[in-house]
Amino acid sequence: MNLIEFTGHFPDEESCEQYIKKYREKSGIRCKNCEKITRHYWFANGRFFECSSCRRRSSLKSGTVMENSKLPLRIWLLAMLFMSATKKGFSCLELQRQLGLSRYETTFRLMHRIRSAMGQRDELYILSDMIEYDECYMETVQENQILGQLKRGKGSQKQTAVAVAAESVPLEDLDSGQKTKRCGYFKMRVMDKVDCESVNAFIRANTGGDVVLFTDKNTAYSKIEEVVATHLAVPSGKESVNDTLKWVHKAISNLKRTLLGVYHMITYKYLQNYLNEFVYRLNRRYFGKGLFERLVIAGTYPYVQ
Repeated sequence: MNLIEFTGHFPDEESCEQYIKKYREKSGIRCKNCEKITRHYWFANGRFFECSSCRRRSSLKSGTVMENSKLPLRIWLLAMLFMSATKKGFSCLELQRQLGLSRYETTFRLMHRIRSAMGQRDELYILSDMIEYDECYMETVQENQILGQLKRGKGSQKQTAVAVAAESVPLEDLDSGQKTKRCGYFKMRVMDKVDCESVNAFIRANTGGDVVLFTDKNTAYSKIEEVVATHLAVPSGKESVNDTLKWVHKAISNLKRTLLGVYHMITYKYLQNYLNEFVYRLNRRYFGKGLFERLVIAGTYPYVQ
């Protein structure tokens, strides 16, 4: 959906309410009293849902990424549109201008809630079959340094490890014999340290089935056979970059270019949220205009703060 289509579909707050209501009913409404998804009735006059079991009432925003927010639904939908409209994303200051919000902090919290919802949605999926794995390092700063207090020189920034995994299926053209790889889903996660325990925990949490894992010969992968069916390690070099670990290295390159080009400085506290946004769009890179609708589904799906 583009901006012109958006203004036609959502001219006012009431049209946004009907749209959110449809997706809330489709994904299921979780009652906080019953602590599960239950049948709910909609009261149009009061604009709330009522649980058929305990009669607890819930607003349209309750249990979603928009819960406890005083911003209009139209602002939330506009933010989702802008955050799904481009490959590289919007900076917080630019989104503040586009939404017409007066406070930077309001826009900042809005964006990170949406990024958190993106991450929770992607956690529903796991990687399988043949998987490439590697790490990269991102420069981060402390939260107090981002507010004009960034010190110059040594110690002002630190390198934070990020685990990167990608489904990679080898393909061979029967006529020409040319070999290529088809890329599936990606996963990225901030790591406090790169060692055998941390790597194994990431692989165990994000993969399933009989996995064939491709890595380089980092010593942190010495015990990885404990969590995967097959582990193939190749020496670091041109072959691993261009063939065996092709997709994770492309993702790492695009990640660094995107984060440094749009956001410039990132705090350690919020790095995972930026990774969530990057991976969410990357995993849905062929959705086109449908990405906005998928983001609305992620935002209205039962959300854990």
